[in-house]
Amino acid sequence: MRYVFDVPDMSCNHCKTIIEKQLKSSDIVTNYKVDLSSKKVEVETEGAPEEIIELLEEVGYTAKLS
Repeated sequence: MRYVFDVPDMSCNHCKTIIEKQLKSSDIVTNYKVDLSSKKVEVETEGAPEEIIELLEEVGYTAKLS
């Protein structure tokens, strides 16, 4: 499934890098796109959206389904 999340706390390239590293290291994420300008994270996963939200919270970012 493909989900899009709003990540309002993402404000710079450092934030984007942290989120990308977290998603890349996850076994449930098959593909992702992090858009800093819109503060959106698009994720392809076999997992539930709540699992992606938890992954982002682990590195300090709040997220909600867009």
